[in-house]
Amino acid sequence: MTGGGDDPLWRLASAAGLLPRYTDTTGTERAMSADTARALLSAMDLPAGTDAEAAESLAALAKPGTGFTGWRIAPCDSPAPLAVDRDWRLTFEDGTAHQGTGPLPPLPMGYHTLEHGTGQWLLIAAPPRLPDPAPGWGVTLPLYGLRTAEAGGYGDYADLADAVAGLGRAGADFVGINPVHAGFPTDPDTYSPYSPSSRQRLNIAHVAVPGWTGTPGDLIAYATDRPAQRAALRAAFDALPGAERLAAQATAQADPDLWRFATHQALADVHGALWPDWPGELQDAESPAVAAFAAANPEAVTFHAWAQIEADDQLAAVRRAADDAGMRFGLYLDLAVGTHPGGAETWADRASFARGVSLGAPPDAFSPGGQSWGIAPFNPRALVATGFRAFIDTLRAQFRHAQLLRIDHVLGFERAFWVPECGAPGGYVAMPRDALLAITRIEAARAGASVVGEDLGNVPYGLRDAMAASGVLGCRVAMFERVGDPPVYRAASDWDAPTLASFSSHDLPTWAGWRAGRDLDWWTHIGQLPATDLPAARTARATEVAAFDAAHGTAGGHPDALHAVLAACPTTLVAVQTEDMLGVTEQPNLPGTIDAHPNWRRRLPVAARDLGEHPAIRRTADLMRRHRP
Repeated sequence: MTGGGDDPLWRLASAAGLLPRYTDTTGTERAMSADTARALLSAMDLPAGTDAEAAESLAALAKPGTGFTGWRIAPCDSPAPLAVDRDWRLTFEDGTAHQGTGPLPPLPMGYHTLEHGTGQWLLIAAPPRLPDPAPGWGVTLPLYGLRTAEAGGYGDYADLADAVAGLGRAGADFVGINPVHAGFPTDPDTYSPYSPSSRQRLNIAHVAVPGWTGTPGDLIAYATDRPAQRAALRAAFDALPGAERLAAQATAQADPDLWRFATHQALADVHGALWPDWPGELQDAESPAVAAFAAANPEAVTFHAWAQIEADDQLAAVRRAADDAGMRFGLYLDLAVGTHPGGAETWADRASFARGVSLGAPPDAFSPGGQSWGIAPFNPRALVATGFRAFIDTLRAQFRHAQLLRIDHVLGFERAFWVPECGAPGGYVAMPRDALLAITRIEAARAGASVVGEDLGNVPYGLRDAMAASGVLGCRVAMFERVGDPPVYRAASDWDAPTLASFSSHDLPTWAGWRAGRDLDWWTHIGQLPATDLPAARTARATEVAAFDAAHGTAGGHPDALHAVLAACPTTLVAVQTEDMLGVTEQPNLPGTIDAHPNWRRRLPVAARDLGEHPAIRRTADLMRRHRP
């Protein structure tokens, strides 16, 4: 970071939480440039194009604004370790009000408002730690891939219920799936589950519609099947008796957030998937033009509200199937790290998100230029001012159906890497880690759920300790549990206990694909790995495979040998990929690609209803029963 001292730009950058420097995964220290600082500050609504602007923004930052001034964490149901030396007013989450001077009363678990002087503070009364989940194991699978090539189409929530029932009977404690956040129904080419329209609503593309099948084939044909499923869903709505449609409308209108989301979806049907492309008067969710559209098109809005209700009901049926099968956790849902900047979430709550930047990752050995994910990040200043409402609502949407939740890229709780759209290098912005963890503890405790944080990559110092103190499990990926070059793999008995272990993930090669170097073939095919470098890459992979086999006794590469290692490891939870049990070579997603690789389009070779009875899955279940507590 150049500059400093009395320079208004750098004083503003420091006050706003921009991190002046960081060390990337290659060991290179990188300092923030002035261009990056100005771009990130602008994204936080703190103009700093000139020294005069920076000084004005710094002065504005020091003044009380609207909403909460700040936050404090207190243990719940015990004397609050807080005292105020002036008259205060305390309003509990349930609306109960108290007044006094000096020590505050014990705080029930939840979010409370403390007013004193000219400030308003959010008090987060959280359990100090989530209880340790009981040890167990589960299966991860692609929801979209639960239809075979012969069946056609793509997986829906009814298929998921069948898979969960069978896997539960086989002994699995949970079934993990890709995010089921709301997508872009009018754009069949935008189907990545990690680039959603809204994380507070559900993906209606997976609503089961009786009689709809879809296109057969080795790969999912979204371009034809998503519009066809949507048409079948609309036909099912249109066939409802008028009284049922009116009841759905009344239910939606009684929930302003649901009605607003459904209005967005109806507008997207008319004006296109991304709201920045809409007429200006419709880009503001609170505008009279938006209200007029909803009033003039109640059927169109009600359809989308009804589709959300259907998705919610069908996921509730999945949870019942898990309960009936005796699963300890049931659904293991995945919370995407962010939301699409042109989707429903940013339209309804534009102020909570930074603009003109994308979440991403700093340079590393695989991406020398860093990564930009095309995802809108939360603005930490806005989160605080609004009492973290957007984050709370997002968590609640996941815990409604899951008793185990994966938080994608939990590194963002500590610091978020923002990449400016103007082309300046990316930089880190500090996030309110302790508040985010405390809120996670509250929402998980209310749901009786456990949490796993994906703590992989450029992990900031102290984050894993903070997660462990909160009772949030980390992730350990077997292919990365190594040191040195040539690599030496850690014995599975040495893996960290308060974690979830797996061999890989949806962004990595399968067991068979890793051993065969299939990912290297793909990187060469799309031009990311020069063909002249492929022989050396294959030699390096062979060395890695041999080292893994030497450490874990997996020579020969049979999936049962791998799963015996996972079964015997000391981690709290183990996740086994369906693709690995079934010997699938191709991976679900090749990071950094859009259409160069068939991401999110690959099917499983076994029907959802047959998974629990498949011999390979039964063998894995037997290994888990014999070796895990």
